[in-house]
Amino acid sequence: MSEPWDGDLTGAVIDDRFVVGSLLGSGGMAEVYRAYDRSTTTSVAIKVFTGPGLPDDELRLQREAAMLSEVACPGIIPVYTSGTVARRPYFVMREISGGTLRQRMREPLPPRFVARIGGQIAAVLDHVHGLGVVHRDVKPSNILLDDEEKQAYLADFGLALVPELTRVTSSGILVGTAGYLAPEQVRGSDVGPPADIYSLGLVLLECLTGRSEYPGGDAEAALARLARPPRIPIDLPVAWISLLTAMTASDPYRRPTAAECARSLQAAHEASRG
Repeated sequence: MSEPWDGDLTGAVIDDRFVVGSLLGSGGMAEVYRAYDRSTTTSVAIKVFTGPGLPDDELRLQREAAMLSEVACPGIIPVYTSGTVARRPYFVMREISGGTLRQRMREPLPPRFVARIGGQIAAVLDHVHGLGVVHRDVKPSNILLDDEEKQAYLADFGLALVPELTRVTSSGILVGTAGYLAPEQVRGSDVGPPADIYSLGLVLLECLTGRSEYPGGDAEAALARLARPPRIPIDLPVAWISLLTAMTASDPYRRPTAAECARSLQAAHEASRG
């Protein structure tokens, strides 16, 4: 296990190459910093495991870096290199400076925008599902936007299930974010690609309504979906109602595939106004 984290990395120089700047964001297991790459004279982002935590946490970050460096997809952030700093793993990736989808969700978003972003993320899921990868934590703060908001990126694959290593998290620990978990994740059942579809459906619903469908504390939010299905407003266009109902079906086998979602969202984008 790593030594206790000793604070902010701002001002540090990693590998005599990356000059660490301001903190861009932080989560339960990692921090992301803006940095300057002396070799390419460009701005990059560095994700570093912060600890202290379970040894599994470091393994997840290393696995995430290895997986992302091998996957080529427009909506996945490229990873350039990886290493360790202060005995903690880090990886260097392209900086996406447009912020997160969460930061845009202060009010209901235009259906055309939601369809475009949703279609791009569905395309990412189609790509990774084809590789046997299940993200397991699709949520607004894990969806990044570029400066012009033309491309959405799905970030944080640290909890993903991959074919070679299907279970890293300690037994009995609920994996994911409570407000966006699929019912099978709450029940502790097998988790496959349909779980990502359910989570994306809740994200899109929240974008359109401006409210979280399952708010509250972790236990309350997680268990609520076992008691009732999502409330999809009847004043949405029929195509949206049909798609969101299918994506958030309680039975994972009744949900559409990511490819089907991408096609439906592309059609919704073309048909939507605003």
